[in-house]
Amino acid sequence: MNKSLSNFIFVAFICLVFTKCANRGTPQGGPKDVTPPVIEKSTPENFTTNFKGNEIRIVFDEYIKIKDIQKQLIISPPMKYQPDITPLGNASEEIRIKINDTLPPNTTYAFNFGNSITDNNEGNPFPYFRYVFSTGDYIDSLTVNGQIIDAFKREPETFVTVALYEVDSTYTDSIIYKEVPKYVTNTLDSLTTFSIENIKAGKYLLMALKDGNGDNKFQQKTDQIAFHKEFIDVPSDSTFYTLKLFNEELDFKPVKPRLISGEKIAFGYEGDYKNMDIKITSETPDDFTYRITKDEKTDTLYYWYKPRLKVDSLLFKVTHPTIEKDYKARISEQKRDSLIIKAEPTGKINDQEAFNIFANTPLTAFDASKMKILDKDSTNVEFTTVYDSIKNIYSFDFKRTEDNSYKVQVLPEAFIDFFDNKNDTLNYALSTKKESDIGNLRVIVNNATYPIIVQLTNNNEEVKYEKISTKKEALDFLKIDPGKYFLRVIFDSNGNGRYDTGNFLKKIQPERVSYLPSKPDDEIRAGWDDVWIIDLLD
Repeated sequence: MNKSLSNFIFVAFICLVFTKCANRGTPQGGPKDVTPPVIEKSTPENFTTNFKGNEIRIVFDEYIKIKDIQKQLIISPPMKYQPDITPLGNASEEIRIKINDTLPPNTTYAFNFGNSITDNNEGNPFPYFRYVFSTGDYIDSLTVNGQIIDAFKREPETFVTVALYEVDSTYTDSIIYKEVPKYVTNTLDSLTTFSIENIKAGKYLLMALKDGNGDNKFQQKTDQIAFHKEFIDVPSDSTFYTLKLFNEELDFKPVKPRLISGEKIAFGYEGDYKNMDIKITSETPDDFTYRITKDEKTDTLYYWYKPRLKVDSLLFKVTHPTIEKDYKARISEQKRDSLIIKAEPTGKINDQEAFNIFANTPLTAFDASKMKILDKDSTNVEFTTVYDSIKNIYSFDFKRTEDNSYKVQVLPEAFIDFFDNKNDTLNYALSTKKESDIGNLRVIVNNATYPIIVQLTNNNEEVKYEKISTKKEALDFLKIDPGKYFLRVIFDSNGNGRYDTGNFLKKIQPERVSYLPSKPDDEIRAGWDDVWIIDLLD
């Protein structure tokens, strides 16, 4: 055997040994990496002054990714033209920021990255990284801190923008609709507190937005707003501010009417319809008549009229204390809506709710002699009736006893609608629970300013039971369905029996709302009587 052959066999043997060794088992990994990325250098350095360039490089000790940059990154003050930031979607050892704006002199900028920076492998975040620089020869260092609460709900929204507008010779209240703020920060997804940093001394409007469009400007239709009742001075003695986030009631705005079926014209609107008036200005015959009803779910009033008119269009005037507008509605021959009658509730009914019958077309007459309510012993039960013409609902109230069943029988032609349609026979079944299947609750409110509205809500903030009180008294909620409830107290400062929200331009804060701190045992149990006490603080 020659020497070269011997060397080949030896090499092949060694390779075979190592191949077998490599296949004997799977190597075991070490402990999971939980260390966030570390910055090795920044160019220019963080907190640099006299910044002149248009690019920033931040280098890390490992590959990183940027996620949710649109939500997480807050630049304060906002720039007119958003900078280009890389990487987006890819891994890199550095972040590059290319500034596309002309920066004013003597201004401190802060890039707040939130939790957007993570390592590439395990997703460990580099939390709340801030890159700060100044175009002047010093870094502004003042701070405003606070918290966001919801004016009405138990918990505020996440990703709330908190901002400062500088109050100078150019300031007007309309600035929040037109201009971006001087300084801005965000509560992100897990915090209700905020900190606006690197502020210069001055007078400011402090406000917050749940910004539906992400443009840092207030839009009444899409945004929630909060504002401090007075301008703040920075620095000042106050170091912590509480802002109540609320939805403004929309300013009234009518929408062009449209015919949606025979002799039925829809008038849409924004805001409060209760002071809205619709008048026809076209010539009409002597037997012309009309009715107005509200859609059950949408912001729409329906204008019903008869007789059918042989015209191409009708003219209307919509008036409201804040606006007056003329409209033309195109008319065509269409089929009228057929009468459909519904009822609620069906099945179980409690003492606090009425039995309601409503229709899709305006009801114009009800013959009470053609309706009966019978209990389980076939005994006739007397009832009273109230009709709401705008909602088009007949509400029936009658005395109920525990563990009883009731049959509601409606004979033909008991109801007549606007177009002289009549109902067929209607039958509904209702029942009440046993005393042992329901609970009772007494609520005691201490330190209240009256009048107040006390509500029991479910987990979805829906009001299930409500009482209004004008003096100190125990409030008894009787025959309550078992379940988890939250106690809400509204300070009804204007005594109108409902919660009133705030308004920025009118400088009105929303009415005060308090909740009983939730506990695991805040549950109404069947067959139990309970007492909840809420102590209201100033």
